[in-house]
Amino acid sequence: MRIEVGRQGESIAVDLLRKKGLSILETNFRCRLGEIDIVARDGQTLVFVEVRSRTGSYFGFPQETVTYRKQRKLAQVAEFYLLSLKKLPPVRFDVIAITFSKDLALRTIEHIPDAFEIR
Repeated sequence: MRIEVGRQGESIAVDLLRKKGLSILETNFRCRLGEIDIVARDGQTLVFVEVRSRTGSYFGFPQETVTYRKQRKLAQVAEFYLLSLKKLPPVRFDVIAITFSKDLALRTIEHIPDAFEIR
């Protein structure tokens, strides 16, 4: 069920970003350093998106699971992705937090642009 929640969450996140006018460049970008759920473009800005999905909020909200350690890992994967580009665009890191009911009905979705910065 956990994999199903994750896949459904990523699909909903892609739809949300498209509705907001972002272009989806890649989903589930993987390299030896890890994975980024969604790579998108918002105008000239390259957006790396972490999708967090949960059933219920009894153990906290999905966005609370994007720890500093996870942020560093995302930054490393993003740096690897950027190595393939000829020109470095502005970059931001977004988080999309999704909560489902136990029967996997969508309860809440929150898009947090510029959720964190890496220095």
